[in-house]
Amino acid sequence: MANKDNGLTPMMKQFFTLKAKHPDALLLFRCGDFYETYCEDAVTASKILGITLTRRNNGGNKGSAEMAGFPHHALDTYLPKLVRAGKRVAICDQLEDPKLTKTLVKRGITELVTPGVAMSDNVLNYKENNFLAAVHFGKYSCGVSFLDISTGEFLTGEGTYDYVDKLLGNFSPKEVLFDRAKKQDFEKYFGNKFFTFELDDWVFTEQSAHQKLLKQFGVKSLKGFGVDHLKSGVIASGAILQYLELTQHTHIGHITSLSRIEEERYVRMDKFTIRSLELLQPMQEDGSSLLNVIDKTVSPMGARMLKRWVVFPLKDEKPINERLDIVEYLFREPEFRQLIDDQFHQIGDLERIISKVAVGRVSPREVVQLKIALQAIQPVKKACQCAKNDALKRIGEQLNLCVLLRDRIDKEVKNDPPQLINKGGVIADGVNRDLDELRNISYNGKDYLMKIQERETQETGISSLKIGYNNVFGYYLEVRNTYKDKVPESWIRKQTLVQAERYITQELKEYEEKILGAEDKILSLETKLFNDLVMSMQEYIPAIQINANLIARLDCLLSFAKTSEENNYIRPVIDTTDVLDIKKGRHPVIETQLPLGERYVPNDIYLDTEKQQIMIITGPNMAGKSALLRQTALIVLMAQVGCFVPAESARIGLVDKIFTRVGASDNISLGESTFMVEMTEAANILNNVSPKSLVLFDELGRGTSTYDGISIAWAIVEYLHEHTKARARTLFATHYHEMNEMEKNFSRIKNYNVSVKELDGKVIFLRKLERGGSEHSFGIHVAEIAGMPKSIVKRANVILKQLEDDNSTVGTAGKPTHEIASSREGMQLSFFQLDDPILCQVRDEILGLDINNLTPVDALNKLNDIKKIVKGK
Repeated sequence: MANKDNGLTPMMKQFFTLKAKHPDALLLFRCGDFYETYCEDAVTASKILGITLTRRNNGGNKGSAEMAGFPHHALDTYLPKLVRAGKRVAICDQLEDPKLTKTLVKRGITELVTPGVAMSDNVLNYKENNFLAAVHFGKYSCGVSFLDISTGEFLTGEGTYDYVDKLLGNFSPKEVLFDRAKKQDFEKYFGNKFFTFELDDWVFTEQSAHQKLLKQFGVKSLKGFGVDHLKSGVIASGAILQYLELTQHTHIGHITSLSRIEEERYVRMDKFTIRSLELLQPMQEDGSSLLNVIDKTVSPMGARMLKRWVVFPLKDEKPINERLDIVEYLFREPEFRQLIDDQFHQIGDLERIISKVAVGRVSPREVVQLKIALQAIQPVKKACQCAKNDALKRIGEQLNLCVLLRDRIDKEVKNDPPQLINKGGVIADGVNRDLDELRNISYNGKDYLMKIQERETQETGISSLKIGYNNVFGYYLEVRNTYKDKVPESWIRKQTLVQAERYITQELKEYEEKILGAEDKILSLETKLFNDLVMSMQEYIPAIQINANLIARLDCLLSFAKTSEENNYIRPVIDTTDVLDIKKGRHPVIETQLPLGERYVPNDIYLDTEKQQIMIITGPNMAGKSALLRQTALIVLMAQVGCFVPAESARIGLVDKIFTRVGASDNISLGESTFMVEMTEAANILNNVSPKSLVLFDELGRGTSTYDGISIAWAIVEYLHEHTKARARTLFATHYHEMNEMEKNFSRIKNYNVSVKELDGKVIFLRKLERGGSEHSFGIHVAEIAGMPKSIVKRANVILKQLEDDNSTVGTAGKPTHEIASSREGMQLSFFQLDDPILCQVRDEILGLDINNLTPVDALNKLNDIKKIVKGK
């Protein structure tokens, strides 16, 4: 957009010069009381913001340019809309007072706002982190880093491309940085689902990264953060700091550490599992997710942490039981629970407020909210210290009341200040003597003038004396002509009227100077005092960040206790065995969505690696097989997150990975069919499964022919059973009733079915899991209740009956495994029932033969004709 034409107006030259610095960003150009956009930016802004698009003259005969703008005070309204639309926005402000210059106002870009570095409350979702990510393609591994500038959380990790892809999916960054030379690699491994920005290759160097990180943290080594061995992760982290400098986010004192993402601490779940289990988002618009059900957090920090917990369940017994101990304590101590619940409602977003302190954007109201939060922490700290739970006592000990800061805010800032410092009325009375005097002059000016008037009237005897004001002389004393002989010699005559004289005094002039500049001086002094207070708050950033983290953790556990009480959950038993024993388990989400009066049918699940490793679950459509699989995974996940679970009892032998292959999906944009996606997900499971994993397969192999489908399903189940390294606890739901034959040949495979009842030709779904296989799917019945035309349902039943009759002599029930495929060949004898055009033509040729008059040569010729039909010649 840059233009070198000297015929442009000086202001437009200035605009194009600044625009050239960030050509990919939409430039908001401050002109007086407005932010203006020009040229292509104006067209884009008018569409996104719904504002009027006009034109302005560029100067001379250079034509005009598109223009669209909005009042500068509406920035907080319009900026979020641009950022949410995925735009990078460069804010260009006036760097000097237009009143004090006679030339072109100096302007400069004061901030570059992008989706990954937003700080405005209007842009941020208080229940979500706003992560900026960077990816570095190292020689031996891929590094990734995540920063939420609004909270100061800074994380890094490295591993395979699949691992980094999983982290990107779990953290859901709003913007991802990468080396522009690696664009093809990025799109190959991570797709194009992220808002991205490309940086130069020099940013992704070890020297540059270390220099940035060491300077940020004021250390000589990264060993203290436990990340020094993560070469690619460190480079990605350094790239993020470089990007902050590029976007002019230089006040980042709240970024105080870099933490390693400890993969070994958490249960591994791939993006397929997170999606199919509906952990964060429902698949249907009117549906619900697990997070929706268990999130009863009070604080924004708690809501953000809970979301992280759900996708990063723990896999170590001790920390899980520590969480469960606290949940149980909260559950059994209602007074303690009510106390911290009440206090948490007063705390607000402590994490983001203290981050605003670091970047110098905290408002007076937020400072007061910080004080209220510190006051609310006091009874929480005391209650935790007195709790009969060691983990709660440790939380109580770590909470920092920051008493000096809390008391200083209470003393220096009014309890109900305005949102903006430039509105005045922020600093309390009694804090600064000069400020108090100025306020007294400004607010009590009339009283002071009346006192002067009364005093002078009494001293001079001029009864008609009055004090007035005009723009020429300022304040004056007016004396009617009848009393002018009583005017003291010290008064200075300034104006003669027809019937009076006007005078000034030294006292009035001094007061005038005070009162006329008082408002500006008050505002300037309040701003200085407030900024001094904010600066002094910087040293409390680490302590308050720790407070925010502890409150968030306690808030999550409080949420678990509330949910457990409301939904009748129980505490699971956590151990390191391979036993998964759930009695009367329920689906935590479905049971909350049932119609009034309808109860969820609970079921038992038992899995181990010695007797019942794999459950083959058959049963009709809509009987509840998929729900049963999902509820098992959700109960395990909830337990390892540290929450009580929906069951009568639950023993959870710790799981290291949860894999699901549930539901049909495709990826047409990448040329992947439903079956291809299904096989990709299945391959991912089999390549990463371990004996401690939980695997859920639902309708595997339905996307291809019956023979292929059964063969693949059989081989996968056999692999999970026979390979020691892949001996995972598995639930396998299927419509392939032939799979029931596996129980006879494999010791740890057991058949189960979700039962139904037929009554008067109708199917009643009992949704109860029972021992033994099932031979019916009732697909036609499901089609009927789905609203399929009755004629189609009727015809389908006729065809089904014919197929069953034709194949009754070639069924597979009871036959050995090696005979299943050969016996299924008998089904090909029913091809005359089908509508394949070639088969129909063959049938017609055969039916048209006159066998009685057919010579051997005619028979051979006819056979040759049929052969040509089959070959398509």
